[in-house]
Amino acid sequence: MTHETADEPNRTAIPRPPSVGMVSLGCPKALVDSERILTRLRAEGYTISPDYAGADAVIVNTCGFLDSARAESLDAIGEALAENGRVIVTGCMGADESAIREAHPRVLAVTGPHQYEQVLDAVHEANPRPHEPFLDLLPPQGLRLTPRHYAWLKISEGCNHKCAFCIIPQLRGKLASRPVRAVLREAEKLAEAGVRELLVISQDTSAYGRDIRHAPGDWRGTEYRAHIKDLSEGLASLGLWTRLHYVYPYKQVDDLIPLMSTAAKPAGLLPYLDIPFQHSHPDILRRMARPAASENTLERIRTWRSINPDIALRSTFIVGFPGETEAEFEHLLGWLEEARLDRVGCFIYEDVAGAPANALANHVDPEIAAERQARFMEVSARISAEKLEAKVGTKVWAILDEVEEDEATGRTVADAPEIDGRIFVEGEGLKVGEIVEVEVTGAEEHDLWGEALR
Repeated sequence: MTHETADEPNRTAIPRPPSVGMVSLGCPKALVDSERILTRLRAEGYTISPDYAGADAVIVNTCGFLDSARAESLDAIGEALAENGRVIVTGCMGADESAIREAHPRVLAVTGPHQYEQVLDAVHEANPRPHEPFLDLLPPQGLRLTPRHYAWLKISEGCNHKCAFCIIPQLRGKLASRPVRAVLREAEKLAEAGVRELLVISQDTSAYGRDIRHAPGDWRGTEYRAHIKDLSEGLASLGLWTRLHYVYPYKQVDDLIPLMSTAAKPAGLLPYLDIPFQHSHPDILRRMARPAASENTLERIRTWRSINPDIALRSTFIVGFPGETEAEFEHLLGWLEEARLDRVGCFIYEDVAGAPANALANHVDPEIAAERQARFMEVSARISAEKLEAKVGTKVWAILDEVEEDEATGRTVADAPEIDGRIFVEGEGLKVGEIVEVEVTGAEEHDLWGEALR
């Protein structure tokens, strides 16, 4: 399109660069994949659309871990097709291309998990890229889908375990650890960009570096092994709040506890562990084919708390696993009463296409499984309420996620974003991303209230 005036020569209007939208489903590991894809696209000159209407194409990053997640992914693809019409599918469910195309034959392309180049190729075919990448088109830390003050840090892909209920190794492959220098350098860039909290994720954080024989790397003039202990030391040196997620309870985890700060003065590696215990009864754990099934987890928890009494423990559990008896479930409740975990999630077992557990005998009646979930959550809520009530009148540190006038929503050392509890803080001049000391004035089952101390 051109126009002409008496004072100006003919000029060609600058074309609008192609725009891409993103729908990201599933776990934080998938969110990191989405951020990497968007970063690459933005470097090539694409703009990122916040809605369907403004996008020339939409990428749907799917989850395929459970049948319910697959259904949600298919619904999201259908919605994107209806609202936009030009849809590229990637992620875990992308490994089952036939199922996607059977439900939605109009999708432009289907790729599997962490297949970044194939996603980019599909976008290029749908909307040719404006130009080759230039470094000044994006911030050094890349584009992120989380608030500025915290970020997920993925240290590896894939998993070597063969849990009976899980198909992640089929979807994402075997363990593939990132070089330690690359992880630490990414964390350093995030710190330089204003991130105050790092959330370390993988399929098995405890196993980091095993596949590359814990190969060393140099960072800031110091050699670090690709090992969870060395990595934790390096990350802690940045001074950011750092949380470890998906940590299996192997013995080497004991070495991490002395590296952790205290809740009274949190900095660096936080006294927080996210450990997917899944169950407590040894027979159930064997049928699940869980790693560390033979570990005495209660003894391990006692050891951790003796080293750092401030440590906060969160976990997830599955009830209604095939063959679970009432006695085995009661064992889990008793274990929970003794372990007194700080944060807990509980899921009802679901068959997953391709998982070995589907073939196990004695599937639990769905109504019984739902009743067990309710009983489990009732116990966990009571424990949480008791632990939080004990904090009333004490002082805690919190990172603020949202601020509206003189009220803020934040999280304590014991709370990761989106999955744990919150603390509601009153005070003047509060800012998003700020870490403040708070006097706790009230508590409920999962949340706290308090006043900022200045």
